[in-house]
Amino acid sequence: MPRRAGFIRPEAMAELRRWREALCGAALGLVGLWWVLGPGGLMILPGGVLAAAGGALLWIGVQRGRFRVGTGGLGTVQIDEGQIAYFGPLSGGTLAVQDLTRIILDRSGHPGHWRLEQAQAPAVMVPVTADGAEGLFDVFAQLPGLSLEGMLAALRDPQGGNKVIWSKAPRAGLQEISRAKH
Repeated sequence: MPRRAGFIRPEAMAELRRWREALCGAALGLVGLWWVLGPGGLMILPGGVLAAAGGALLWIGVQRGRFRVGTGGLGTVQIDEGQIAYFGPLSGGTLAVQDLTRIILDRSGHPGHWRLEQAQAPAVMVPVTADGAEGLFDVFAQLPGLSLEGMLAALRDPQGGNKVIWSKAPRAGLQEISRAKH
């Protein structure tokens, strides 16, 4: 039986999926505003809360949409209980989020790769277009001192090369001991 063509082109559906949180946030915000501005004034409080929640979801959705740079890359990323695992056709690896020491966006290849470095093991190279790579946004957003805007700007930068996105700050106690030895 031949497969029927969808109502929406695959390219358009991919863009809708990319911006899904932002679209839901915009819809919630509009419903909230409609309730606030509607007749009677009975829905002002719930409408205001809904509009604020929609605005927050819209902002987060735009950030996530900017992070998703494509699909169809090699391998799969799984994130589970503070562990990042990448399973690729030629390489792979796992690391604990707490063991991350540095994140580098390596644009020398096509597609670009996230180079996730850790102290006592080899770095894990994850293509930015790998299946499940969008989950790295939540992991990266929790890292202290990481600039989301800087990371998103680096993803959009057409220049090749490496860009350090985040580096773990050394602990003050270790730094003082190191200085005392030298």
